Amino acid sequence: MPSILFLSDNEGFAEDLCGQIQLYAPEFSVAKEEDNKDYDIYILDEKRELLPRLREKHVKSPIVLLEKNVDGLGENGDLVFLVEKPFRLNEFLNNLRSCINKFENSSDAYLTFNDYELHPLAKEILNLRNNELIKLTEKEVAVIKYLYKAKDKIVSKTDLLQDVWDYNAEVSTHTIETHIYRLRQKVEHDDVDAQLIITENGGYKLKF
Repeated sequence: MPSILFLSDNEGFAEDLCGQIQLYAPEFSVAKEEDNKDYDIYILDEKRELLPRLREKHVKSPIVLLEKNVDGLGENGDLVFLVEKPFRLNEFLNNLRSCINKFENSSDAYLTFNDYELHPLAKEILNLRNNELIKLTEKEVAVIKYLYKAKDKIVSKTDLLQDVWDYNAEVSTHTIETHIYRLRQKVEHDDVDAQLIITENGGYKLKF
C-alpha cells in the first residue's frame, strides 16, 4: 500500500482531502504529520519552500505541489508534480496514481545493495546473482528500508520496535529477532555470499 505524507497549514482542507483520498483511493494510506519514516509520495499544500529539504532528505520519492498559481514554477519533472488549485477530485486521484506508477516503474524506486535490488512498492526483492525474485511482506520491506536508510549504523532492536513496529504492545524484541531470522532464511538461503542482514552488537545492519 503506497503511503502519502500530506503537509498543509490549512487543517480543514487537509482533513477533507485526506478523507476523500482514503474514501475514494483506499489503495493509499495517508498521514498528516511528519516523522522519521519514509513515504512513497509527499504532498505539499502551498508549502513549496519545503521542497529543497524534502528533495535532499527523500531523493527518490515523488513530490506533489498543490498551488493556487503554478505560473513560473516550471513543468512537471524530476518526480515533482504540479497541481493547480482548485482541482477536480477524480483528476487529482488519477494524478496520484499516475505519479506512483511512474515512480514504481523507474529505477529511482529501487534500492540496490550487495547484489540485491529491492522493489518496495511491488513488495519483492531480486537476487541479482541468480535472478531469483522473492516476494516480501509489507513489514519485511519496512525493515529492509529502515536498515538501508541507516547505512553502516547498527540499528538496535529498540529502534526497530519504535520506528517500524510503532511500539506495538503485542511485539517484543523476541518477535523482532524471529522476524529478522525468517527474513534472512527466506532471502539468503544459507548462502554466505548472499548475506542480507548482519547481526552485530545486539543489533542489525544491512550488508552493502
